[in-house]
Amino acid sequence: MRQPTLFIASFTALALTLGGCASSLTGDSYSRDEARSVQTVRMGTIESLRPVKIEGTKTPIGAGAGAVVGGVAGSGVGGGRGSAVAAVIGAVAGGLIGAAAEEGITRTQGVEITVREDDGTMRAYVQQVEENQIFRVGQRVRIMSVNGTSRVSL
Repeated sequence: MRQPTLFIASFTALALTLGGCASSLTGDSYSRDEARSVQTVRMGTIESLRPVKIEGTKTPIGAGAGAVVGGVAGSGVGGGRGSAVAAVIGAVAGGLIGAAAEEGITRTQGVEITVREDDGTMRAYVQQVEENQIFRVGQRVRIMSVNGTSRVSL
């Protein structure tokens, strides 16, 4: 009875930890360091749009949490040496599953926006898709840059 409760608690902790790791890559999200900083603003026209996938984070947190959960779950199998072997196998499998889960949970849909800026240069920007902002080819946009980060907005 104790083992399933510990497994569920560990899995819940893993899910909450991974959810907290997800950072926003939208055009309307700013880091604390970017807030209240002067931005450079350029204007341009959208030349093309292309859907892209933005890969998820790959930190040791997902693998570590998965290994803990897998090891605990595996240790409940069998007894003696069999339990120790199952714990090791569970930890390895849990680590692989945890790493894959973290990357999958934090993966987002993005858009590559190619803009012809008013000075004639062409640049492409990638950012997370936002529900409230729909870009169209030929549309005028603003490109804001601060601390090496650029974002496109209407």
